Amino acid sequence: MSEEAPLLNDEADHPHDVVLEHSQGRVVAMDSARYVDSRNEGRDVVVPSSYLGVLPARLIAPHRPRAVIAHDGCVGKDGAGIAGLWYLEALGIPAAAADGMTAELGNGIDLYETGLISRVNILAERAGVLEGMTVKEASIVLLENDPGDVTAGTKIRRESVATSDTGREIIVTDSIVFALPEDSNNVLVTAGHTGRSGAKFLLEVSPHGFICSDGGMSKNNAGIAGLKITDEHGLAGACCDAWSAPVGDAFKAYSEGRISACNQTARERGVAVGMTVQEAALKLLSEVEA
Repeated sequence: MSEEAPLLNDEADHPHDVVLEHSQGRVVAMDSARYVDSRNEGRDVVVPSSYLGVLPARLIAPHRPRAVIAHDGCVGKDGAGIAGLWYLEALGIPAAAADGMTAELGNGIDLYETGLISRVNILAERAGVLEGMTVKEASIVLLENDPGDVTAGTKIRRESVATSDTGREIIVTDSIVFALPEDSNNVLVTAGHTGRSGAKFLLEVSPHGFICSDGGMSKNNAGIAGLKITDEHGLAGACCDAWSAPVGDAFKAYSEGRISACNQTARERGVAVGMTVQEAALKLLSEVEA
């Protein structure tokens, strides 16, 4: 049985505040995700002051704006206030959310004028949006920059963040399966779990050292089972506490994470539980005395 849902189907009153005209398009603020419509398709960065959950994302997505900046709803239980970031990412739409304590819910102009970015999806990140940017700055970035490939599929992030005197690097990438052959010389900071399947991939790459997520430990500490396996092969490794940095995001792990477990080979290089991931990665970078 279908319901008429008059508030959903009535398109007569969709208030749009065009806050910026640009050669690449417009920035349009509005109080609700419900107000995104066909006028925004393709060209506009829309700034609706709804939480960026899955439901508002579903309302926005059919109209395919250039990009979306919404409210993070103070994130909330189960991350529901920002779950739409990845819904939109899968559909090829760059999206960001503003910190709920920097902008009012239901007030698009306030979101545009005072909001600070708290979360981004990978497409917005590739376009140049950074956490901590003002919404005003981020909207211009999203107008002026192309996020690149927006088709569904793997998006590989990889960055060298430090180099030793001997040429070894600390490489940050979201999964061990993104490792390159030359990483046998490097320390890898990744964000998949350190279970037995992760250990298989680690042994294939055989990096100088590694830090992966503990996956929340899991039943029977299965999320860190790979530490023992890699230790038996002389591979130094540690785990990032999944409550200190989100599983799957190696860049957050490197910037915010703390070590929850490590193997004996890593301890011999100075790694200890409670260290920051950055500190531990530098310890792993050290040369092993013969």
